[in-house]
Amino acid sequence: MPSMYDCWLAFDKCPALPVFEEYKEFCQYIKVGGKNKLLNTAYRELEQALKEMGIKPQLAGERCDVPHIFIGGMDEAGDEHLGNIGDIEHDGFIIKRENNTLAIIGQNPLGALYGVFALLREISIGTDVESLDIKDSPAYKLRMINHWDNMDGKIERGYAGNSIFFKDGRIVDDMTRVHDYARLLASVGINAVSINNVNVGKQETKLITKELLPDVARIANVFRDYGIRLYLSINFASSIVIGGLGTADPLDASVRQWWRDTADLIYSYIPDFGGFVVKADSEFQPGPFTYGRDHADGANMLAEALMPHGGTVVWRCFVYNCLMDWRDRKSDRAKAAYDTFKPLDGAFADNVVLQIKHGPMDFQVREPVSPLFGVMPNTNISAEFQITQEYTGQQKHLCYLAPIWKETLDFDTYADGKGSLVSQRICAAAGVSNVGDSLCWTGHPLAQANLYAFGRLSWDPSLSSEQIADEWARLTFGSDRTVVDIVTSMLVESRDIYEQYTAPLGIGWMVNPGHHYGPNPDGYEYSRWGTYHYADHMGIGVDRTIASGTGYTAQYAKPVCEIYDSIKTCPDELLLFFHHVPYTHILKSGKTVIQHIYDSHFDGVERAMALKEKWGGLKGKVDEDIFAEVLSRLDTQINDAIEWRDVINTYFYRKSWIKDERGRKIYD
Repeated sequence: MPSMYDCWLAFDKCPALPVFEEYKEFCQYIKVGGKNKLLNTAYRELEQALKEMGIKPQLAGERCDVPHIFIGGMDEAGDEHLGNIGDIEHDGFIIKRENNTLAIIGQNPLGALYGVFALLREISIGTDVESLDIKDSPAYKLRMINHWDNMDGKIERGYAGNSIFFKDGRIVDDMTRVHDYARLLASVGINAVSINNVNVGKQETKLITKELLPDVARIANVFRDYGIRLYLSINFASSIVIGGLGTADPLDASVRQWWRDTADLIYSYIPDFGGFVVKADSEFQPGPFTYGRDHADGANMLAEALMPHGGTVVWRCFVYNCLMDWRDRKSDRAKAAYDTFKPLDGAFADNVVLQIKHGPMDFQVREPVSPLFGVMPNTNISAEFQITQEYTGQQKHLCYLAPIWKETLDFDTYADGKGSLVSQRICAAAGVSNVGDSLCWTGHPLAQANLYAFGRLSWDPSLSSEQIADEWARLTFGSDRTVVDIVTSMLVESRDIYEQYTAPLGIGWMVNPGHHYGPNPDGYEYSRWGTYHYADHMGIGVDRTIASGTGYTAQYAKPVCEIYDSIKTCPDELLLFFHHVPYTHILKSGKTVIQHIYDSHFDGVERAMALKEKWGGLKGKVDEDIFAEVLSRLDTQINDAIEWRDVINTYFYRKSWIKDERGRKIYD
């Protein structure tokens, strides 16, 4: 396969590293402690990687006195390897050198597999053997990828081709690509995947039936070898649609029994089935509201069915009124998740996880962190991030999303006083996949960095965006410092660039309705979706203050509420999300709002052009197929940035009739 397909698991560049000879002596023999499917996978992955490095390792016997790599769980390691390492946390591992042995010891076999991928990462980024003394474990027990794939093969908000799971209404026969995808996910610590769209269609509803479960099991079998549990998005009204009942009332005894029977059926095909992902009472999806029940009633019914099997209900909190009246300035979509779920804290079963979008709206390039993270101390909660770039360039534009996710994870909710970070209040992380059947998996080769970054942050939220970008660049492109530095700098600045030439100061949206691509300042302004900016000839922004606005700021604890509620302390980058201000309002930068809009859009285009110039300097230094594909995408990004600049600047000039103080071309 061409190199774009390998993503960050290309190891043929390792022999060029100065540290390679240090590892080479240990890599001639591999000893596996115990027999287990996951340990077999760990061995195969290490063996395959070493072969790509030009080494043909041999499987060592019970006694091995020559330098070798040992792979095993704690139960298999024995005292000679464990020493004084102490406990290893769930799914964690250690990597250490012991005389003639380079030991990879997992808390369990899955931890050993993660340890193998970690060792390969350390080799690839050039860590010397003497520095290897690693003890690591995941921050969250559930690290999930959500696919929005439909069985016709299309992907909702998919920008990298068609589904790798489905085609023409059925599950694909060839599992090769599913296997390769499992490798990618396991290499960054993902342990759960839901394979179908949360907007569950008629055919997808049947995935939990005898008709389709045998094929679903084939996918589960592939993921199982990499420690990944399969989940399904389900239709809350399945008891009606495929069960023949007249109701989906979660408190109805016949409905509860139907779901218990259905769970038993699923587990008879997939013994390690992860559970259900549910979008209910949102954007016309059915749910418990139909029967006068609340979300805890609905989630707990499903949890009851899954509980005997060890399954989990992942219940999405993306619930709001999508038939709003734009005339009502007191209504506010941003308040919906908090208002709906906060009163239910503590009411959910232990095997329910509430999945909360990182912001209160819908994956915008800039929005505040959802206040719901700070008010559910008695409920299992997960952060939901969108890896696919629905509102951030749709994988035609370069937009590295890790900085957005880090802002969420590092956000201090002050729920229990200073230091109540989101990263410490969640038990899981979920990312909406950006993968399709494109040659490079993600359409834009550099968008692979977003998938990689999500995995790394769901394992270790303390990692920085810059650290992950550098790591990914070295794994993907090799050790050439010029290449790594340029690619890393392109990634790190790309979110700011995209924000500059699109919607300003936290206002969001301003996109074409439906497909959400390209500028349209009033595209959703008078619609039912609640995505308003209220621009007029005097000013722009949504008043979400307590005294005069929607009161949204009151959903945050002090001092966050006070910071956002005051126009004096509200950060500039979120000003228009929280306040309606005149175009002449002076920002903390010293610029007026209107001048900031003009400047940022002109600067954004120039910086988009600079991205292409930087990339052009790598010709001959990166693989030709990757170089050409990225260059083409950067050309598209520049053209689109120019359109965004001219449309947005013209729109606000026509609203305000305030000229650009620098006299640049704005169309009237």
